[in-house]
Amino acid sequence: MPNRLAGATSPYLLQHAGNPVDWYPWGEEAFLAARTGDRPIFLSIGYSTCHWCHVMAHESFEDAGIAAALNQHFVPVKLDREERPDVDRVYMAYLQGLTGHGGWPLSVWLTPDLKPFYAGTYFPPEDRQGRAGFPRILDAIARGWREDRARLVEEAERVVASLREKAAEGAAPQGAVATLAHAAGAAFEKAYRYYAESFDTVHGGFGGAPKFPRPANLEFLLRCAALQGLKSEAGMEAAGMVARTLAAMAKGGIHDHVGGGFHRYSVDGEWFVPHFEKMLYDQAQIAMCALGAWQATGQEQTAWLARDTLDYVLRDLTGPEGGFNSAEDADSQESEGSEPVEGAFYVWTAAEVERVLGADAAMVASHYGVKPEGNVPPERDPHGEFKGRNILAQVRPLADTARALGMEPGAASDLLVSCLGRLHGARSVRRRPHLDDKVVAGWNGLMISALARASVLSAESLGERRADYLAAALRAAAFALRELFNLPGGMPRRSWRRGSGSGPGFAEDCAFLVQAWLDLYEATFDDAWARRAEGLQGAMDARFWDDARGGYFNSAAGAADVLVRLKEDYDGAEPAASSTAAMNLLRLSSLTGSEAMLERARRTLAAFRGRWEEAPYAMPQLLCAFESALEPPRHVVLSGSPGAPGFAALAAVVRETLGPRRTLIALDGTGGSRAWFAARSPWMEQMGARDAAPTAYVCEEFVCRAPARTPEELRRALGRT
Repeated sequence: MPNRLAGATSPYLLQHAGNPVDWYPWGEEAFLAARTGDRPIFLSIGYSTCHWCHVMAHESFEDAGIAAALNQHFVPVKLDREERPDVDRVYMAYLQGLTGHGGWPLSVWLTPDLKPFYAGTYFPPEDRQGRAGFPRILDAIARGWREDRARLVEEAERVVASLREKAAEGAAPQGAVATLAHAAGAAFEKAYRYYAESFDTVHGGFGGAPKFPRPANLEFLLRCAALQGLKSEAGMEAAGMVARTLAAMAKGGIHDHVGGGFHRYSVDGEWFVPHFEKMLYDQAQIAMCALGAWQATGQEQTAWLARDTLDYVLRDLTGPEGGFNSAEDADSQESEGSEPVEGAFYVWTAAEVERVLGADAAMVASHYGVKPEGNVPPERDPHGEFKGRNILAQVRPLADTARALGMEPGAASDLLVSCLGRLHGARSVRRRPHLDDKVVAGWNGLMISALARASVLSAESLGERRADYLAAALRAAAFALRELFNLPGGMPRRSWRRGSGSGPGFAEDCAFLVQAWLDLYEATFDDAWARRAEGLQGAMDARFWDDARGGYFNSAAGAADVLVRLKEDYDGAEPAASSTAAMNLLRLSSLTGSEAMLERARRTLAAFRGRWEEAPYAMPQLLCAFESALEPPRHVVLSGSPGAPGFAALAAVVRETLGPRRTLIALDGTGGSRAWFAARSPWMEQMGARDAAPTAYVCEEFVCRAPARTPEELRRALGRT
């Protein structure tokens, strides 16, 4: 019989609606039951494509005996971390402080007033190898609540005091920005040394297993390359680390060679054996890094990689309304009625490859290391899940494969494309992994940014797809404006699914959408996007800004179900909201001339000074903002109609390579955008007003060079020739 989760919209909660556990959704009904029943809360946090969440659900939450213990002694609560990242971060911070690590499922025991006193992640259904099983844990905690409650409550109070102490760190009075420049230079150097020393020169990426893409690392290195000069030794080294990492990822099993896009991470240090789930935010950020790598190196492979990733999203993660779905699961069924198995949708037996490709199977086997016995060595397959199966991962350059088979490189490339297309057709009839079709506001912002940036780069590999990318970005943005921005106060909803929207979003949603609107402005030169970015930044400031210390809280003031308002200080799978907001504020300040936004950006940087001075590699995305915060303002102002002949050619010059950050502004001749920008930055008012043809002005510290009317003149003005 369905439990209380049956009426939820979250795919994760619905996955547990049939459990014998008497689940409550996170909310006042559960809190009241705990208070009136004098029982602790068992809070289980996860998300719908989480492999170990599935394992614990099948082993424990579907077990009648374990469910009975949960129902008798606790108030069991389920929470989708993707719907409430602010709540998840509070209890994850507790777990990390308790054990030194984190992960999902997140299992936390709380007092009725929501204070944690014990936590862990996955618990097995029975004692294993000296580790207590879930029933033993439940029994011990229930007994402790009955017999030694004072000690548990004391632990809860200590935890809350510790979290509040952490939240109070990093006080940055308004005058503290004066000394940022020297400290920022030292932090940049320290972070760069960290990446250079931890770089895996053989397999790309940083450190060993498990290996995550972590795009913020790559973005930082791209900015280092731009600041040092792309042709300098340091610049080439920084850009080279990015290009080599992306190339290694593209060759490995973490890359879906058949369908495009990337899996979440690699369990080994060689990008070979992936954890197979696919997350929207990874696709967006990897694509943006690949686009930046193309600007830095000119290597068409990096532009192709961006296209491969974006095309996967448009084909498989785009909903009929235009929004982008959250994720695809790692697990899927091999046959009707079978238990889902991780990676089943993606791996191949040698016989399957031969059946699909016939004589051409030898080409794929040679290039991707397909073997009859399977290509995953036993030490990387401790549970025997991949025995006899193959993960496609490129084992040699295509030229070497062609030479081994006696083929011309062009013919080998054409054959490989044909083979992958046939494998994709064969794979399409398999049972697909579960799709989390929840549309998350912030993640959609990241994908809109990726598409907008791809739409304006002239890389050959993007070619005719650029118009499609801009159309998809605009369609997703229109969806967001229609379905997510229908709350009072200018705030977006956190998520939407099948016609139903959630409550207000969080700081990260605002930050990623402001970035998206700014990127759409630069892609279209429609000043409506700049206006929307300015308005949403104001809404974010009103709801999340810490006026006492600077920076942005994860959650809004007054949230009764959030113990402590924390600020994210780690650029991990997604950049921290404050890291993205700092750059947004600087971009907006440069667009509008707002000194208040510039000051707020600098205070955001100062708020995390303790963190980035001690461990700058924790916030590489935030470090990227220092360039614009501490350097003199740089603008390229284009005068004329964006649709006029020659205008696009001038805009393309600005985008053709990485360099110092420059704000790109278009002043049309009709008075619309010109009036809006001139009202905020009067120095632009007469710029190009009498020039009939498209004209570019390169300006530093509001002093402009002679107007440029051709791409060659603009390159000279930018110092590129």
